[in-house]
Amino acid sequence: MTVHLVYPHQNLISAPNVIGYKLSIELRKHFDVVTHDWDSIKTIRPNSGDILIGHPHPIRFTIFRNSVKLTGWRRKIIMQPYNFDYSQVGYIDDVIDECDLFLAITGDYWFKNIKNSSTSRWLPKMKQLNLAVDRLQFPQFKKSFNPPGERRFLYIGNDHRGKNLSYLSSIATKLYGYEFAWAGKGAAYSGLKKLGYIDFATSTGRQVVENYDFMITAGKADANPTTILEALSWGLIPICTETSGYCSEFGIVNISNDDVDSACSVISELQFMEADDLSRLAKAGDVLLTQKYNWKSFFSVVLDSLFSDANPSIPPKLVASQSRVSGITLKGLAKLVVNNLKK
Repeated sequence: MTVHLVYPHQNLISAPNVIGYKLSIELRKHFDVVTHDWDSIKTIRPNSGDILIGHPHPIRFTIFRNSVKLTGWRRKIIMQPYNFDYSQVGYIDDVIDECDLFLAITGDYWFKNIKNSSTSRWLPKMKQLNLAVDRLQFPQFKKSFNPPGERRFLYIGNDHRGKNLSYLSSIATKLYGYEFAWAGKGAAYSGLKKLGYIDFATSTGRQVVENYDFMITAGKADANPTTILEALSWGLIPICTETSGYCSEFGIVNISNDDVDSACSVISELQFMEADDLSRLAKAGDVLLTQKYNWKSFFSVVLDSLFSDANPSIPPKLVASQSRVSGITLKGLAKLVVNNLKK
């Protein structure tokens, strides 16, 4: 029996490649494994009993979408990020009826509200898959916080629209005098100090992070960003909107995703919070990584799904649903999805 894994899988510490790379190593303890690039234009022809798992591409005639149609697979499983933005995930509607399960890499906010979304018909096939972080690759080095009034805020990531940088810019502009910085590629935004790309695997990159106290992200359609987990592992306190996926978890501070004044109020409270209270938040974040956001838990969900025979039925696809992505070119749709895979 061979598992064919369709996912970015280079030996890197950043998502999405770290997901495919670490999962391929774990799967080889149980199966023969062949890894495939998710955007390749080819077809995998299965031997009897083979398993297909991975990330469909938004463009037709790519490897997962070609291969899932063939008979002979023992299991066919989607595994990819998920949120409610149909322009990012709508193409799944073309393949999910062919699959047994959908392992949705997504935060609690998205998963608990699926029944109210435009993708609610998928729910019977969906299992939540929490991301993870390797504590050795992201060691804790933040031991203390800057003094009240001098604390700094860092956004790590790109500028695709789901990250909602215009909203973060509005917050930073209103809180003029607080330092908000941005590590990543993209056009400049008012109020955000542009640091450019930083390699956090280097000591130089980590020295930059050590100057900051909080990692902040204001996503409006962000599945389950690993940057929040990486910040927890370093010892920073994450601040995020619920629509960044994470919600109601002690150790991660939520702010409004549509009320600048409310968000600024929470951030100002953190700016002047007692250091002991910040330390308690940081320790709670450490517990989250230990108990919930770890690779052992990630692998367990995947392996259970591979060994399972579960194949829940779902309501039939509505033809009208395809029109929801009208006006978006294939190239544009692919770019949205690729950007969502990145930090």
